[in-house]
Amino acid sequence: MISRELARELQPYLRWQPRNGDEFFIPQPEIADSIFLVSDMVVELVTRDNDTRFHFNGTVEWALDSVQVGQVIWLPREDQLRTLLGDHFLSLDAGPDGFVVAVSGPGHAMHTPPEPEAADAYARALLHVVGHGDSQASNQRASKAR
Repeated sequence: MISRELARELQPYLRWQPRNGDEFFIPQPEIADSIFLVSDMVVELVTRDNDTRFHFNGTVEWALDSVQVGQVIWLPREDQLRTLLGDHFLSLDAGPDGFVVAVSGPGHAMHTPPEPEAADAYARALLHVVGHGDSQASNQRASKAR
């Protein structure tokens, strides 16, 4: 899963149209650790007396009734990030230090610094493609990985 830090960096550059299966978090201190899943049906796993069942619920009671899309931060999946890279995507390589993505543009091809998660490597590459990659942070990460 993409890191929350990279999701925050990407947020201004992505247009998100939420769909079933998408994940997000709400950057409010009391619930910032929770990850939410977009779904039009809630399935609850209930175990009682060694009997495990799925309960299909139409809605869940919770203190937070709704939140606007602009108040949450999307956590794009690896496949979604790869799709967003489009024709800029050149390769994903796994090495001893982590995952590295190669992309074209703007201006030149680029390899991300190694990331422990493939999704984070895709996110770094996407930041480069949209022209807003933090080269100083990327250089620091590359130096730490060496």
